[in-house]
Amino acid sequence: MPVVHAFDPPERFVTGTVGEPGARTFFLQARTGSRITSVSLEKQQVAALAERVDELLDEVMSNQASQSVVPAVAPLALDDSDPLEQPIDEEFRAGTMTLSWDPSDERIVIEVFPYTEAAVISPEQVDEDFEEPEPDEVFLVRLTAAAARSFVKRAEQVLEAGRPSCPFCGNPIDPNGHLCVRANGFRRRDP
Repeated sequence: MPVVHAFDPPERFVTGTVGEPGARTFFLQARTGSRITSVSLEKQQVAALAERVDELLDEVMSNQASQSVVPAVAPLALDDSDPLEQPIDEEFRAGTMTLSWDPSDERIVIEVFPYTEAAVISPEQVDEDFEEPEPDEVFLVRLTAAAARSFVKRAEQVLEAGRPSCPFCGNPIDPNGHLCVRANGFRRRDP
């Protein structure tokens, strides 16, 4: 049986970073009382999770058969711009994540499983029957629709707080500029 880090619902569920832009480590963090669980993940995973949560809430909101009340935007009362809770002790590095809507209690359900080498398959193995190994741990968070919208809003703010993007190629601009292929090799210094 895997160790389940369950929060139903958490007092706080946020994404945040440690480090300077360009060298940040991203975390998902849930807290209830004095119990804190932090899971590290990639920037792209944060972006994908926030996007999918937002899309799922929009889908539930537009579903005529659903009696669920889903806010269109994050409620101001749930804004959270505080830093991550300290100490940040990484439970595991995120691999597979699942997302679902539980209509019985109107909650978004997020499950995060640890990254394992055994779950990585090569292109040659795609057609083979593959059984993913049982995880050792699971990070399980159940959020109200309002808390999920608040999570999405903060995730978008955290993602935007990184290095500015080049207006020509879209790649991040380091403090000392970057070599832009679309600007014909000229080094851009201003964001």
